[in-house]
Amino acid sequence: MNKEAYIQGIIETGIVAVIRVNDAAELMDTTIALNQGGVKALEITMTSPGALEAIREASTQLGEAAIIGVGSVLDPETARAAILAGAKFVVGPVLNLDVIRLCQRYSVPCIPGAFTPTEILRAWEAGADVVKVFPATKLGPSYFKDILGPLPQLRLTPTGGVDLDNVGEFIKAGASFVGVGSALVNKKLIAAKKWDELSALAKQFTAAVQRYKRLDNK
Repeated sequence: MNKEAYIQGIIETGIVAVIRVNDAAELMDTTIALNQGGVKALEITMTSPGALEAIREASTQLGEAAIIGVGSVLDPETARAAILAGAKFVVGPVLNLDVIRLCQRYSVPCIPGAFTPTEILRAWEAGADVVKVFPATKLGPSYFKDILGPLPQLRLTPTGGVDLDNVGEFIKAGASFVGVGSALVNKKLIAAKKWDELSALAKQFTAAVQRYKRLDNK
């Protein structure tokens, strides 16, 4: 698939699982369980031990059933290493223009983090494919509606504070998709190796997102 096809694939799915674990041995099992629960876009963060190897293995093992990306990217060197390992999209917690340029060079979707309207627009003008509003915990869904009012051309995604109770509100407010961390990548289930329960939780999130996306399209 080309760059835009990956972006549209993520938007259609409506959810990116932000995978951050403390044990490299848990990464692949977590990634597979979430994918089996219907989450196609899987962001393996660089703060997880063995992230690059997990990206490489997940990309090979899951193939077209998943869109494997990398998260917590702070510099272009890390972005390039992850892309070479197989990452199909790059996510950062902050705005780094060099990371955007690197992703454009390799035609890989870039999703940098931004917070204020000025930062968000700057990221978009620099070539971001989607802008991650982070942290979205305190801002809430209404912030997306406020930003997209005067700037409807933007594609925004929230990360931080997204859960089953508010995921639909973010979609209704105009988010292209949502990034979900601890509410989905449940540390207790992972520690107990309850992969079936993790898959079931993933199904709840994907069902909720798709339900609101259908309502939004009516």
